[in-house]
Amino acid sequence: MKVLILGINYAPERVGIAVYTTSMARALVRAGHEVSVVTAQPYYPGWAIMDDYRQRYSRSREDGVDILRCPLYVPRNPTGARRLVHHASFAATTFIPTIAAALRQKPDIVFTPAPSLIAAPVARFAAWLSGAKSWVHVQDFEVEAAFATGLLQPKGRIARLAAWFERSVLRSFHQTSSISPQMCAKLIEKGVPPAKVVEFRNSGDLHSVKPLSGPSPYRAEWNITTPHVALYSGNIANKQGIEIVIDAARRLAHRKDLSFVVCGEGPNRANLQALAAGLDNIQFHDLQPKERIGDLVGLASIHLLPQLAGAADLVLPSKLINMLASGRPVVATAAHGTGLALEVEGCGLVTPPGDGAAFADGIAQLLDDAALYSSAATAARARAEERWAQDTILARLVRQFEALAKGSQPDAGIKLTSS
Repeated sequence: MKVLILGINYAPERVGIAVYTTSMARALVRAGHEVSVVTAQPYYPGWAIMDDYRQRYSRSREDGVDILRCPLYVPRNPTGARRLVHHASFAATTFIPTIAAALRQKPDIVFTPAPSLIAAPVARFAAWLSGAKSWVHVQDFEVEAAFATGLLQPKGRIARLAAWFERSVLRSFHQTSSISPQMCAKLIEKGVPPAKVVEFRNSGDLHSVKPLSGPSPYRAEWNITTPHVALYSGNIANKQGIEIVIDAARRLAHRKDLSFVVCGEGPNRANLQALAAGLDNIQFHDLQPKERIGDLVGLASIHLLPQLAGAADLVLPSKLINMLASGRPVVATAAHGTGLALEVEGCGLVTPPGDGAAFADGIAQLLDDAALYSSAATAARARAEERWAQDTILARLVRQFEALAKGSQPDAGIKLTSS
């Protein structure tokens, strides 16, 4: 089977969608299939082209995958309008290379993850030209997330045009998927026939991320002397509502047994550091090497997962996988009954979005209730093994690809992991 992937994020980016697209491509190669990827110059999460990839177009072969990297516009301050230009530039610079790759490779399947939905029509057209099956995978509902985070206004001509474009694109593919039951249900709400919808979860390498039996080496490296650490690790953007972490650190500054650590990069980091001015119980660090992810998540006594109100069913943060795999409880912000709340249920505590007092109280409650902490920690690792195991999820995905390539319509009742 031949597979062509068009995706804006790919390795060497170390967080977010790149991790999952890269893992999928490599899994397909290991299964004996031929894989080509058309992607962008790596830029995320720092929103700057990485130093070793500044040439406009470059080709490479990595882990058996043929990769073509294309230029794109990367805004230093990714506002709503600039993000639109950013994604549009990716669609423009990859149009001819994707069509050329499809006509040359004659793929059986053309796969594209969203983001970037603006570039998805390029993948659909390439599939049509080459006679391939087309598959769009929704990591984020970009349009609704833009409304929820204030990047776009939810009313007016632009909002109607964006919603129409999203519905039209999603319905045009042979196959659609998303990363949680709630997001799959939203695909159906947008008019995608249920028979075309399957759940394809993000996954984690549970062999490399396990509960640590001793202190994390980062304690000594970062001179952390408190018994407990509340950790946020990942992209620092404006869609998480991460300012609540600073609020919690301020509310819990009297506790001498707790330090806060924010580990990540992104356009909102400078703002967070300014908000934290004067606090001596919080540290900021850059993203750490992938090879040390187990040590990093093992640093946490409690993981922090803030999310803006209205976004909990539009995205399912990929960082949750390693949080749970570490065997540490999670404090998340989400409305009751949302997909994020259901994923965290039993593995920590869920507090209302934007409620700094409740968020801080949740952290304190877990630290002060040994039985609750132990139960949540055990449940976290079990949840990771049940729902997020990489080997199981990717093996099932490969079988789904093979079935689609043969002309079989995947059964909507078949999910790529239990939920």
